[in-house]
Formats: sequence, structure tokens, C-alpha cells
Amino acid sequence: MVGIKSYGAHIPRFRLDRNIMQMSLLFLGFAPLRGEKAVANWDEDSVTMAVAAATDCLQGEDASKVDGLYFASTSQTYALRQNAGIIAAALDLNTDCRAFDFTDSTKSGTSALLAAADAISAGSLNSCLVCAADMRVSKVGSNGDYTYGDGGAAFLLGKDDVIANIEGSYSTTHDFVDRRRLEGERLEHMWEERFIRDAGYLKFIPEAAAGLAKKYKLNVKDFSKVIYACAFGGAHAALGRNLGLAPEQIQDPMLTTVGDTGVAQTLMMLVAALEDAKAGDKIMVISFGQGCDAFYLTVTDKITKIKGKKAVKRNMANKAALGSYEKYLAFRKLMPCEIGIRGEEALFTSFSVVSRDTRELYGMVGFKCKKCGTPSYPPQRICVNPDCGAVDQYDPYRFTDKKATLFTYTSDFLAASIDPPASYGYVDFEGGGRAGVDLTDCDANALSVGMPVELTFRIKYADEKRAAVNYGWKAMPVIA
Repeated sequence: MVGIKSYGAHIPRFRLDRNIMQMSLLFLGFAPLRGEKAVANWDEDSVTMAVAAATDCLQGEDASKVDGLYFASTSQTYALRQNAGIIAAALDLNTDCRAFDFTDSTKSGTSALLAAADAISAGSLNSCLVCAADMRVSKVGSNGDYTYGDGGAAFLLGKDDVIANIEGSYSTTHDFVDRRRLEGERLEHMWEERFIRDAGYLKFIPEAAAGLAKKYKLNVKDFSKVIYACAFGGAHAALGRNLGLAPEQIQDPMLTTVGDTGVAQTLMMLVAALEDAKAGDKIMVISFGQGCDAFYLTVTDKITKIKGKKAVKRNMANKAALGSYEKYLAFRKLMPCEIGIRGEEALFTSFSVVSRDTRELYGMVGFKCKKCGTPSYPPQRICVNPDCGAVDQYDPYRFTDKKATLFTYTSDFLAASIDPPASYGYVDFEGGGRAGVDLTDCDANALSVGMPVELTFRIKYADEKRAAVNYGWKAMPVIA
């Protein structure tokens, strides 16, 4: 039977207190939700968050056996370029990996997962990585501005050694217009909130739950956890009562701690449920967006073998206050900011070079000398070991999964940055190798030589004039 082999999640480090938002937006009215929301750093987007979640998911797994990658997002970076292909390159998956983008609905994440399960069941794929991430931008002071959070989730599906079997599914489709955005638009439009709540969530979620229960002769009392998407806190609680669920059966939607993460919401909740699950538990999952996808799983005894994931708990613990709503607006380019004349320089991306050197640039794959075993990045035809000097004797060597420490660093207040100072330096890798990298998700005052760091896939810069976003690997302090 097809099931989940591993899981991963990414929640950005920054959190924005909604009370701080309220103080900046008092002239527009009162906030619809309290607490805080997760905010992606300026160098993050849906692609980088998917890579982070997938990296967490693939820890301890053989990535060379992954022959499918499905990516779901309503805020994908490129409208005409396969975003899943960028993720596959960053993860250094085999080029015969089948990649797809799923988009245009907040239930795209569960649709991608069910499509992957069907492909594996049919024998088209053996192992499929499903990633879902959203970084949605809404109008200042809108419901989405307050409620939307950023984040991603990932699952590795297969048939062997699964931690949870996907037992069955039931889906509905309705041309229900709650949020919309036309081609070329960046900001979402939202219909009337009461209509979305009453004619959408409160109608479609029970319909999907009842359909799944009838199809497989189930009772909601049989489930340890029931996961369902809902962007309204009061409506989420009402749905639990309407479905006849006990409080302990309802999975926390994380609306007041992370926010509504769009396509990732139900899948991130599933990651959180699996973190606490035990063998024999049954979990129901219901997404929302122009209808619903509903499916249920049974947890196996392999769940105890899942260790070392950042998942939800460790990501939740790793947080820092963003500090101001204005900084959030600057990160999202909703407020023009002066970053100095250096920031006006045009940075050019040669896609000929990107295409030719994808493994080096996106996969951070260097060389390891066959003669002396010395790793090097960037790749060098001549061994960098002065006592060796072998020519053209090397094997590919991936650095992103290696432990590293900060060798030296600089924090530069003169460099063009929306979040000064810009920090960068050199890192030493366990097993050999040294590379120059930018530093991110860090406090410049807390950096120190020798501190442990890990690599993270991020935006290097955006060339909006030429419709290019350039990605690469940076270093950040290790999440404890």
C-alpha cells in the first residue's frame, strides 16, 4: 500500500506580532486575529521554503531513488518556468525525475499528494517527493494581510517502510470564488468574509468529511486526529463541533502562531500530527479550495524510526521577532526603500551559465579528488591540495548535507541590503572543503568564529527588469 515514508516542514524564523500590525493600521479598523504570524525573510519565497521542507524530509533518505517531485503553491515564483525543476536542481535529484507544478487553488497541496499516491499505486513512479509552500501577499490592512503566514511542508511517498498508509480519499470540486488573482497581478482579491465562511468552509468541509466517511464506512470517533483547513478561528472551532469531534481530536491549525499558510496549511498540520502520532492512530485530512480533498491514514510502527527532523516543533521554537510592520512591507517590496547607490546596480543572470552549471550553482556540487580525497568548491580541475595537484581526477561531491562551521565573517553596513548589515564569510565543511557564502537568518552581533552553521537555499538577488530570480546556497546558524 502507498504511504508516507518521511516528512519535513519549514517555518520561517521571523514572527510578526499582530498587535504591532494593529498599531500601524488603526486607521483601517481592528485586526480580525490576534497572536503572531510567520514571515519569510527577504531572501525566501515559495521555492526556497519548499527546498527547506524537502531537505528536512529527505534527511536520512536516499535522494537518488526519488523519481518524482510535485510542487504545489499559489505564490510560485515563475509563471513561465517550472518551479519544481528549480527545487529538483537544488536537491540534486536525478535528471530523469518527473516534476510537476500544481497551482491556482489552496487545495493544490493535497491534490499533489493524492496525485503522487495514484502515480505510485499505478506503477508510474516508485518514490515521489511532494512539496507545498506559500508566501502570499495581500493588500495592506486586508484580512489576508493579518491572517496569512508563510511556510512549507514536504512528504516522501512510496510503498516500502512507510510510517503511515494512505487508506482512501474523497474529493469535491466547486467553482467557489473566495480569493482570486488574475495573470500578472501580485495582490489577491477577496470576496465577502461571511460568504466565504458560511457558504464555503462551513458547507464544504462537512460535505467532504461525510463523503469520505460514507465511502469507507467510517466514523469520526475512529480518528485520533482530524485535520481540516479553515482561515477563520471561530469557524474552525464551529466546524469541530459540527463534525462531532472531541477537543483532543482537533489538530491545532496554528492560526495564531504561524498563520494561514495556504496550500501548506493542512499538510503542515499533518506533519505536526505525525510528530506526536503512535502506531495504530488514524488521521483524517481535509483541505479547502474550490472544493475539498479528503483522505485518511493509518500510522504504522515505523513511525518510531523518524528522528532528527526539524519538522514543526523545532521550527516553532526557532523564532525571532520581526519588530515592525514597516520592515515586513519592505521585505515584500510593498514600500519602496532606499538601500544606497550600490542597490541600483543591475545584477545580470546568464541563464546559459545557470543551465550549464546547474549542479554547481543550485545543487552546490563540487569535486572530490580521487587521488587524495580532498573536496573543493567551486569545482576545480586541478586538486586544491598543494601536496597532490592531480589533474582531472575527481568525483562529484555535494556539500549541502555536510556539517559546517564559520571560519571567518564580515558584517557590512555599506553593502546594499534591505536588512543591514549584510553578513558574509567562509565556512569550513566537515570532511574538508571551504566555501565563501552569504549569511542569513542571523543576528550579526551573535556571530562568532567556529560557530556551527548549516546551508540553506535562498534568493541571491532578483533582476525584475529581466524577469529573473537568482538562487544559491547561504549559511545560517544551526537550528537547535
